[in-house]
Amino acid sequence: MRKQWLMVCLLVSLLPGAVVVGAENAGPAATFDARLEQADTLRSADPATFRELLAELNATTPDDLTAGQGERLDYLNAYALVLGGRYEEGIAAATALFERAQGANMKVRAGALVVNARAITRDFAGGLRMLGKVLPFTRDDIDDANREHVFGVAAVIHNQAGQYRIGREYAERVLSTTEAPRARCFAGQTRLQAMQELKQSPAEDREFTALVDVCEAQREAVVANLVRAMLARKWDGEGNRPRAVAILERHLPEVERTGYPPLIGEFHALLAEYKLAAGDPAGADAHALATIERGGGDFTRSLVAAHLTRYRVAEARNDPVQALAHYRRYAEADKAQLDEVKARELAYQIVSHETFQQTQQIELLNRQNEVLQLQQRVQEQSAQNSRLLVLMLLLLLASIAFWAYKTKRVQVSLRHLAETDALTGISNRHHFNDRAAATLARSARMGEDAALVMFDLDRFKSINDHYGHGVGDWVLQRVVEACATARRDVDWFGRLGGEEFALLLVGADGAEAVRVAEECRRCIAAIDTRGSGYAFAVTASFGISTTTLSGYDLTRLLTHADRMLYRAKRGGRNRVCLYGIPGPAALPVADAHPPSARMDEPVSLHTGERRRATAS
Repeated sequence: MRKQWLMVCLLVSLLPGAVVVGAENAGPAATFDARLEQADTLRSADPATFRELLAELNATTPDDLTAGQGERLDYLNAYALVLGGRYEEGIAAATALFERAQGANMKVRAGALVVNARAITRDFAGGLRMLGKVLPFTRDDIDDANREHVFGVAAVIHNQAGQYRIGREYAERVLSTTEAPRARCFAGQTRLQAMQELKQSPAEDREFTALVDVCEAQREAVVANLVRAMLARKWDGEGNRPRAVAILERHLPEVERTGYPPLIGEFHALLAEYKLAAGDPAGADAHALATIERGGGDFTRSLVAAHLTRYRVAEARNDPVQALAHYRRYAEADKAQLDEVKARELAYQIVSHETFQQTQQIELLNRQNEVLQLQQRVQEQSAQNSRLLVLMLLLLLASIAFWAYKTKRVQVSLRHLAETDALTGISNRHHFNDRAAATLARSARMGEDAALVMFDLDRFKSINDHYGHGVGDWVLQRVVEACATARRDVDWFGRLGGEEFALLLVGADGAEAVRVAEECRRCIAAIDTRGSGYAFAVTASFGISTTTLSGYDLTRLLTHADRMLYRAKRGGRNRVCLYGIPGPAALPVADAHPPSARMDEPVSLHTGERRRATAS
């Protein structure tokens, strides 16, 4: 069901508009070209009549079929395969047509159909590869409608792949070149979607309301209400939640009539979230249940929000059994959604890297071709043989040196990516362990002290649950910045996973390690969280082990520091504990925020988690 609705969304909304000609106009005397044109016009507006016309065309194909007629008939047959859910067959047929088509217009249409079908089957890498082949033909002399169609397809697939900046650019290219209301409706919705995901939504409401008017005039209720949902999100973000609830409730019956599951799920999920915040748990639970039953999809953002709402409703009702069940469903849906987002982003990165490699290979082949041409000229002009040979060798050496340099830079970049935590910019767990072990071995040989500081953010799960993963990522970045001033260049700083970090201090004893940890603790507690859009406290608990008591084995140091970190958690959090000292190494400072800004203790729902889960 989900693929079917996505297919309708892509294949109907993105096709160039045309005046619909009634099937009754196709009489026995109509020419084959006229029936081709009629089938082409009706393919998205009237699928049933389109199939009948296509069957008639295939049965009455003339013997003297021209190349252009054959290509157009092949395109319609490929389109019918995709429309009927036979995606792989349709992709194969459209790809073959793209390869053999003589004109740029047909290449563009066939290629765009492949991109659409790849998006339907979630093969974003394949869709982006084909898009890369199609886009160069938009520079040729093709119909404006086909060019706008390709740009619209590019905007949608880039939005789906999480590349909203590129999706917005393609949508704006469509808007800058067409005055067709229907095309402007879909391109405008794609643009606003990208802007909202980029946190760049227009400040004024009129851009949303004007687009709704355009889409309603074209009887595009699905797109008009997608824009209304974005407008509701905007109003809620501005603190005008009652207005957001009003527009959603006013148009919910119309949304239900569309029968489009993703849109229905979006409306119900937003209403569930807003009603729960307004103190209406019964209404919130009803809308959340409607999202789950009719929202479509296995791990959409709406479904994740609905499970989270039902968990919070059950929690508010003091029903731990239902709360646990709903939380598990929420966790599963949230992980599945995150996995798909990562898969989309990875597909884009893979295709981008392939494109870069292809460009390099083309340039290298061009240079090699230049060398061959020089060799030919050397053979033809024996009188200039010596000078041309020297030129050829110099060019070859320069090319080798250039590509060796480029290859080295790529290797360095890939090594950096493999060693660095993408979010915070510090060492990841694997790289930190490697460098820390090597540093400890060197310190052991030299008889030099070293200390390991581990710290974990307090109640970080509550920050993610209350304010979202975006705010959690913002906190992790600020924590790394706060600790930067407390460490030296010779020390190793790494993110071990989640909200857990480690710092290896070279040449430091226990007292120096406590001083550094205290400075980090104070800097973290002083973080001003208002930059995230919310006000809450950020603190961390620290555990320290030294080579004096724990030796130079990294595993032992980590184990002892972890014990002290757990002791700091049990002792009240926001403090430093040193291995070998029975109590805290230093007293914690007062909380940086008043109690009203702090969050409740998060509930650990999985007894098999790491032991510190209940204390984090």
